[in-house]
Parts: sequence; C-alpha cells; structure tokens
Amino acid sequence: MAAPLLEKLSESLGSPEPAVRLILSVLIGYPCALVYRRFLFHQPVTVLHLFHTLSGLALAAFNFGSQIYHSAVCVLVQFLMLRLMGRTVTAVLSSFIFQMVYLLAGYYFTATEEYDIKWTMPHCVLTLKLIGLSFDYYDGGKEPSQLNAEQQRAALPTVPSLLEVCGFSYFYGGFLVGPQFTLRSYQSLVAGQLTDSPGKPPNSVMPAMQRFGLGLLCLTIYAIFSPHLSDSYFLTDEYGAQPFWYRCVFIMLWAKVILYKYVSCWVIAEGVCILSGLGYNGVDENGNHRWDACANMKVWLFETSPLFTGTISSFNINTNAWVARHVFKRLKFLGNKILSQLATLLFLAIWHGLHSGYIICFSMEFIIVNVEKQVQALVKDSPVLTKLANSPFYPLIYVVQQLFHWLFMGYPLVPFCLFTYDKWLKVYSSIYFCGHLFFFTAFMVLPYLRKALVPKREKKQD
Repeated sequence: MAAPLLEKLSESLGSPEPAVRLILSVLIGYPCALVYRRFLFHQPVTVLHLFHTLSGLALAAFNFGSQIYHSAVCVLVQFLMLRLMGRTVTAVLSSFIFQMVYLLAGYYFTATEEYDIKWTMPHCVLTLKLIGLSFDYYDGGKEPSQLNAEQQRAALPTVPSLLEVCGFSYFYGGFLVGPQFTLRSYQSLVAGQLTDSPGKPPNSVMPAMQRFGLGLLCLTIYAIFSPHLSDSYFLTDEYGAQPFWYRCVFIMLWAKVILYKYVSCWVIAEGVCILSGLGYNGVDENGNHRWDACANMKVWLFETSPLFTGTISSFNINTNAWVARHVFKRLKFLGNKILSQLATLLFLAIWHGLHSGYIICFSMEFIIVNVEKQVQALVKDSPVLTKLANSPFYPLIYVVQQLFHWLFMGYPLVPFCLFTYDKWLKVYSSIYFCGHLFFFTAFMVLPYLRKALVPKREKKQD
C-alpha cells in the first residue's frame, strides 16, 4: 500500500522516489522527538537507547530495506573493537581502516555515474561517527592535560555498552544526513541534561520550528529552481553553443541553487535535534539559551559572505569540525600546516566517494582558499587597498565580489556533482579552464604584487 502512494507522491512532486523517502524520513524525526519529549523523557536510559535504535532502524529499513545490515555489521564490529582492543593506537587505526575500507567497498560496488540515494549515503555519516567514537575512547585514557578543550569534552571515561552505541549510531535526528555529534553529547541527552529547564523537557519547540520553517523555505527554493538549472544541461549541445558569459553565469546560478539541496536537509534535521534537546548548547554571554550545538549550517553567513572561506565555514559545519578535530589537528606531527591541510582535503575527497570529480573539487578548494588568504593579507598590508576597501565604493565592490565568489564557488562544484572525468572535463573545456588559469596565475603573481604594493617596513634602529 505504501509503495503505490510513494510512487504517486514522487510523480506529483517530480522527484525520484528515493529522494521522497529520504525527505519524509527526515521529517518523521519531528514526531519521534515529540514522542521522546512527551512519553519517554523520564524513562530509564535503556528504554531511550531502545527507542532511538528501533526508530533509526525503522527509518533505515524504510529507505534501504534489507541493506540495513551494512550499518549493523559496522556498529557491531566497532563495539567489539572498543571492548577487545581497549584504549590503544592499534584500536584507533583498526577502526579507521575497517570503517573506511567498508565504506569505500560500498562505493566501489554500488557507484554509478549519477547521484543515487542508497545505503552508502547514511553510511558515510555513520563511518565518521564510529571512527570518532574510537578516537574519543582512546582520548578517555589520557590525562586531561594532554588533551585540548574539544578532546576533553568528547573523551569517554568508560567503555559504552552495545545498546548505547546502537542508540548513538541510529539516533533518528542524525542517522540519515547528519549532523555529527559525540557519544558524550548523546549520553547527556539520554541523561536529561540537555535542557534549559532541569528535570523537564527543553523549551525548544519554537527554536526547532524556526529551523523547520527555514529548511522548508530552502527546500522550496530548490524545488522551484532546480528543474531550470539542472546538472544534465551542462552536457547538452545547447549549453556548449551558448556564449562564454552565459556559460559562466549559468554555473554561478546553478551553484547557488544546487547547494540548497544539502542546506534544506541539514537545517530540517537540525530542527529535529533541537526539538529532542540534542541541539542545546548552554547559554551565551547575555544569558540567552543557545540551540546551535547541532547546527550544520550558518544560513545567514552562507547567504551574505563574499569570501570562499566564509562559505566553507558556514557549510556542513559539524563534518568540518569532525575532520578538523580527528584528522587535521592529529596530523600535527607532520610539522607542516600545508601538508596537514592537503592530507585532510584528500581524506574528505576519498570519504565522499571514488569518482575523480571529488579529487578535482577539493584540490581546487585548496588553491582557492590559499589564494584568498594571500589577497586578504595583501589588502590588509597595502594602505591603498585598505583605503579602497573602507571607501564609500565598498557596496559596489561587495556586489562584484559576490558575483566573483559564486562563479568560482560553482567552478569546483562542477566536478563534485558530475563525478566522472569525461563529464567535468567537457564542461571545463567549454569555459577554457578559466578557474584553473585564474587561480594558478594568481597563486604565482600575488607574491610579486605584494612586494610592489606593500611598502617595505623600515628596520628598527639598534
């Protein structure tokens, strides 16, 4: 009965059935959170773990059927590693290798040349959760003085139970599309500590509904404009016959719209976390309660920042924080920040999938971010450019900067969304590899421009 209804719904919405199942599953998180608040908040933690596990498994089965065994296998293996291997480097490395190899094998055997919603999509979220769990358990055996503030908050003093790991892994607010959160945060949730009213469910209905409304707005924007700005248009003869300026503008508009697909899911899922209490983040300096612990998007910054680094820092926040905490900062032993950054971006590319487009996307991100940092340093140190940046002309500069910013945000997104080299190469060829030419030239020229525009500082007299 459900299948024909879903087929009719997907036809009426003009969306594939797997996409409809996914968004319905994210939305079902809201009634799950209401059940938790109304009937289960004061129940023993065992009951809560069971509820979170069974509800998450039900959503997984609704989307992926019998393929839910993939996640079950990885959760069980991770628990056995924690129990049998203890707080050792070997346990961390074994967890990292097993979980990543399982994910990559899933990509290898299921990948197509299109964006498909299959079991590997939530599994990539689960992979980070389980690897992070091994790191946090390992950190729990260290002295607090050996850990930074983030690691201290996440470190696990005791080994969790299997039911606890299952509840953490399958929690309905984060299993399908994220966000990332630690087991310590989950433990605080089931202990009833993540609330602004001690001993009572949190007063989080309005903050949750605000994110829900914002997520629906983003989803509506995507639903309206995405049919007119589709990935497939890049590969048509019509696109190739358009003038150069048109092809560039299309990339700019397409990039803005395509990202709403991710923004809408993350913001709606954040609302579920807020409603349950997992999004509670204490109080700010003014004593106001904060609900941004699970924020995966800073939508205002995403919409208004004219900087590439601003957009990156506003997008997929919890995944970026996870990678910074568990990959980038733990590569400190390399003794080179650039090497650590490159290794981190390589990890992100491989984690996303095996297509060449991911490597191209994140390598371009590396170049673009480093060029932007050089430009910012140049503007800061040059009196002429600093004066111009603070002049009455800045509103005009801002508009130009935004157009430039979104054109070259779209440029690395082309291979990210088209996946295979024959597709993204065709698009890049049609615009003469302008992004590569511009940023590689800027990377080489900016140091000399800096010497020309920045006055030499006089040496201090002895």
